[in-house]
Amino acid sequence: MSVSKAISAPISSNPAVDLAQRHRYGDESAFEEVYQRHSAMVFNLCLRLCGEPSRAQDLSQEVFLRIFKGLGRFRGRSALGTWVYRVTVNHCRSRLGRRRILTQSLNSGTPQSYLEDPARGPEDHLLANDCGRSVARALLELPRCFREAVVLRDLEGLAYEEISEVLGVRIGTVRSRIARGRDRLRVALETPR
Repeated sequence: MSVSKAISAPISSNPAVDLAQRHRYGDESAFEEVYQRHSAMVFNLCLRLCGEPSRAQDLSQEVFLRIFKGLGRFRGRSALGTWVYRVTVNHCRSRLGRRRILTQSLNSGTPQSYLEDPARGPEDHLLANDCGRSVARALLELPRCFREAVVLRDLEGLAYEEISEVLGVRIGTVRSRIARGRDRLRVALETPR
């Protein structure tokens, strides 16, 4: 069997594990496939956790460097997307640490990955942008543990079980963090500025 056939032949019944094994054996298209599937999600999650588009872009690149280095070790114990979320959250935690995040940059335009709806009028876009900036600012005021849980559930749409796996905490803790985060977010949005 030739090397190219060995690389493209399915190794397991799990397509994500096959992708990881293809990467391990030098198939460059495997990483490209992971990047294409998850790049927008990684950028958006980084942006929601740090609040700065340029910083989110840097974090995204660093995350994909980690994914490139670690993809060959992926064993399929979780879904590939869940693993990518976990790598992203862990990397953001380590790089952002406890430093205070500046929110002024949230006013400097919208990231390229958010597309406007052409069916909506200019007033609708202005209101949506203003509301989006308010929510983004309020999210950044939440403690990190609440922000991560709320973002993963309400903005990324992950199930409680996936969030539990991504954050490495029990489902009860996830539910508690989401509830407390939503309460604090509501209070922050209702408080006049």
